[in-house]
Amino acid sequence: MTTTGTRVLVLNAGSSSVKYQLIDMLDGARLASGLVERIGEVEGRLLHLPLTGEPREQVRRFADHDGALRAVADELAADLMGLDSPELAAIGHRVVHGGLRFTRPTLINDSVVAEIRRLIPVAPLHNPANITGIEVARAMRPDLPQVAVFDTAFHSTLPEYAARYAIDRKTAEEHRVRRYGFHGTSHQYVSRATARLLGRDPAELNVIVLHLGNGASVSAVAGGVCVETSMGLTPLEGLVMGTRSGDVDPGLVFHLHRVGGLSVDQIDDLLNRRSGLLGLCGDNDMREVVRRAQGGDEDAKLAFDSYVHRIRRYLGGYYAVLGRVDAVAFTAGVGENSAEVRAAVCANLEELGISVEPELNAVRSRRARTISPSYGRVTVAVVPTDEELEIAQQTFALVHEV
Repeated sequence: MTTTGTRVLVLNAGSSSVKYQLIDMLDGARLASGLVERIGEVEGRLLHLPLTGEPREQVRRFADHDGALRAVADELAADLMGLDSPELAAIGHRVVHGGLRFTRPTLINDSVVAEIRRLIPVAPLHNPANITGIEVARAMRPDLPQVAVFDTAFHSTLPEYAARYAIDRKTAEEHRVRRYGFHGTSHQYVSRATARLLGRDPAELNVIVLHLGNGASVSAVAGGVCVETSMGLTPLEGLVMGTRSGDVDPGLVFHLHRVGGLSVDQIDDLLNRRSGLLGLCGDNDMREVVRRAQGGDEDAKLAFDSYVHRIRRYLGGYYAVLGRVDAVAFTAGVGENSAEVRAAVCANLEELGISVEPELNAVRSRRARTISPSYGRVTVAVVPTDEELEIAQQTFALVHEV
């Protein structure tokens, strides 16, 4: 596909929001970024952040995603970087679930959209909004290459024994039940960025990536290939998260339904939106949890300890999966900013070669950095994630490859 532009617009359409970044692929510069939130509500908000000049804000109703994206296009046009610019090479869309078919970035056409729609039952909260963003953007620029980059794609390399649940095979295949994993663009970006930080080839490095945000997941990456990850069929499996429970006994669902009288939808809401840190202590902001725990609040301390314990359990398990670990990388909002979480996760793991230097761990920086002592057998690093850049890079590479 021939394109002379060097810019990629990255769109992440949620159910009531659109995040965007315009990135120049020559140097990775963010020419503009922003967020439209509360789409469909009485009062929405658009915050536009140009590379130069003052931020601009609109507070008004955005009736739907079409209106929101057209407002984004107008803001970009005001900066002389509109969707009709010849410098725009492509639009890259974040899509949460690609199933087994989409294991790499994919040029969007009608059949691709139809397949993403077919996957809605395994991603009912995310794929519909992703599709809406795609359809609106395609209507606005039908001539422009548009690419879907899938959260699940990086985890498509899981061995079958790691990807399968031990249930009846016919049932699993009929309903596409298996472990897909999520946060793939972040895990892929951070595993490569960790290799760069260490001056190593990703193909020779074994890394455990801890993506710790309101949603949280762990991956084991061997030689640049993901071989295990904590999220499964849905983003509910795995770590204790902001509002998600993470791993629970599946029998809990039956117990709550039969004994507690809760409906399936009520249990879904409980485990996804009213559990995790929020369920344990009433706060899903780790900063507030830490503040309360340090002040002697027992509920907050329990929440913090449960959060850390689950991470450590996965960290040890993934160490065993990899056999040799060269680096542990903390990323995302909590991983990048909470020295308390990092210290607690790595405490008393010297026998595994894992430790942090308190002074290095306490440093706040937006740069990738090591926080382990020089003698440590395993490098512990803080590596800021950049999912938008990863999407842009994959999109740009594909449109020049086709």
